[in-house]
Amino acid sequence: MIQTVNLYPGVRLHCCRCGRFKQGALSIQFLQPMARETAAMNALLPAVLLRGSRKHPDMRSITRQLDELYGASVSALVRRIGDCQTTGFFSAFLEDRFAMDGEQILGPAVDFLGELLFQPLTEKGAFCESFVEGEKKNLIATIESELNDKRVYAASRLLKLMCKGDSFGLPRLGEKEQVAAITAQSLFAHYEDLIRHSPVELFYVGSAPADRVAALLKELFADLQGERAEMPAQTALRAADPQEVTETMEVAQAKLGMGFVTPVTNRSEDFAAMQVTNALFGAGQTSKLFMNIREKMSLCYSVGSGYYGTKGVLTVSAGIDADKAELTKNEVLAQLEDCRSGNFTEEELAAAKEGILSSLRGIHDTPGAIENYYCTSAIAGTGLTPARYMELVEAVTAHKVTQMAKSLKLHTVYLLKGADK
Repeated sequence: MIQTVNLYPGVRLHCCRCGRFKQGALSIQFLQPMARETAAMNALLPAVLLRGSRKHPDMRSITRQLDELYGASVSALVRRIGDCQTTGFFSAFLEDRFAMDGEQILGPAVDFLGELLFQPLTEKGAFCESFVEGEKKNLIATIESELNDKRVYAASRLLKLMCKGDSFGLPRLGEKEQVAAITAQSLFAHYEDLIRHSPVELFYVGSAPADRVAALLKELFADLQGERAEMPAQTALRAADPQEVTETMEVAQAKLGMGFVTPVTNRSEDFAAMQVTNALFGAGQTSKLFMNIREKMSLCYSVGSGYYGTKGVLTVSAGIDADKAELTKNEVLAQLEDCRSGNFTEEELAAAKEGILSSLRGIHDTPGAIENYYCTSAIAGTGLTPARYMELVEAVTAHKVTQMAKSLKLHTVYLLKGADK
C-alpha cells in the first residue's frame, strides 16, 4: 500500500511501508520537462553533487560517512519518463531495527542526503571547476560508449527520426555538445533554479511510519518553500506519413529499426492490452518475431520489439545482413498483420501474458524495484498498482489483441549499414 503525503506545494512524498527487507531506500528527484537546453545539465548535476559537500569536501570523506551509516549507498538518479526528465539521488541504508544498541540510521541518512543536495562545496560562487570538468569527461565517455554500441545507436537514431520536434527523441543523458558547453557557473545557476522551482518527488521504502518519514523530509525542504512549476501533461506521438532513412557507417552487422505509433498510451484503459500485444508480437523469445523471423526463417541475428507507453510508440530492432533488409522489413509487417487478423494460438497468447505477469510478480522483491515501479508510475500519471495491472493482463482477449495491433501505424523505417554494402 502506497501512502502519498504533500509536504509542501510541489513537494510530494510516497511511502511504501514494508518490513520485509534489511535495507530501506529513499529517492529524491527533481522534475523538469525534457529539453535539449537542460538535459545534459540535469544528467551531470547529481554526479557533481556527489563529489563533495561543505562538511565532506571530497569523495574519501563521503565514503567514510557512508561507512559510518553501516555501509549506506548514494547514487545519481537520472530518468527520462515520457516528456519528463528527473535528476536526483537514490539511497539505500540499513533499517533502524538492525542497527546496534538502538542506533538510528534513517534520520542521519536523510540528513546526509540533504547535506549532499543543499550544501555543495563551492568556489567563487559556483561549483568547484575541477568537479565539473572531471564529471563532464565521465559523462561524455558514457555517452560515447553508448554511441559506440551500434545497437544502442540505431535505437536512439530511430527515436530521433520519429520524434523530430518532440522531446522524446532527446537522449536521456543529453548530447556531447551540450555537456562540453557546461561551465561551473552555468551548472550552478541551473542548480539554484532547479532546487527552488522544480517539482519534487520523494519515495521511501521501509518499515518507518509515513508520518516519521514525512517529518524528516519536511524539515529537509523547509527552507526551500515557494512556487514550483507544474509539469505539463504527458503527450502521445502523432501519426505521420511513413518515412524510410538509410545511413552508412563502419559496422559489421546492419541494424534495422521500425517505429510504429498508436493512440494507446499508459494513461489509456487499453494499456495492459497493448503490453500483451507487444509481448505477443516481438518482446521475448516466445514472440512471433523471434520464433518466425529469427528461428524459422533465419533472417536476422537478433530481433525484438519494445513499447514506450508514455508516448504510444512501439519499435522493432533487428541485427541483419544488409541485403536482407527489405525481406526482413516485409516479414515484420507480415507478422504484425497476423496479429491484426488473429492468426495466433491460445498458447502464444498465454506465453505473452506470462512474460508480463512474471515481471510484475518480481516488483516487490527489492526496495529498488518497488521504488522504480511506483515512482515511475506516479510521474507518468498512471497510478496502476501491480495487482491491478496483473488483473488487466489476465483479462486480455485475443480479440482485444487484434484491436491493439490494428491501432499500430508504421511511422519510420531506419537502416544502418556498412559503407560497402
